[in-house]
Amino acid sequence: MVDELIDVEVAYAKPEEQALIPLRVAPGTTLEQAILQSGVLERFPEIDLAVNRVGIFGKVAKKDTVLNPGDRVEIYRPLIADPKEARKKRAAEGKQMRKGGGRQPAKGDAGS
Repeated sequence: MVDELIDVEVAYAKPEEQALIPLRVAPGTTLEQAILQSGVLERFPEIDLAVNRVGIFGKVAKKDTVLNPGDRVEIYRPLIADPKEARKKRAAEGKQMRKGGGRQPAKGDAGS
């Protein structure tokens, strides 16, 4: 029966800590079942599968997705900032800096 198991990984990361947990699971195991079997929920109690999105290799997937050999199950943390708003803010700051921010090169500096 051991020969029938498939290898997968469960990944979760926080800014200061990350976990990549290798697992051997039965064919037909779902993404959610692998997460439960990995022990990651006990190690990181802040994970709430009703809230956190999950996926495989960077693509969001449903918890009932059946895993394939070699899959990396990922648990995503909620976003702190809206990516569109963050991009707008960076673009606005960049425009302000180009209009007059930053120092002018002195004579003899590279680029003058």
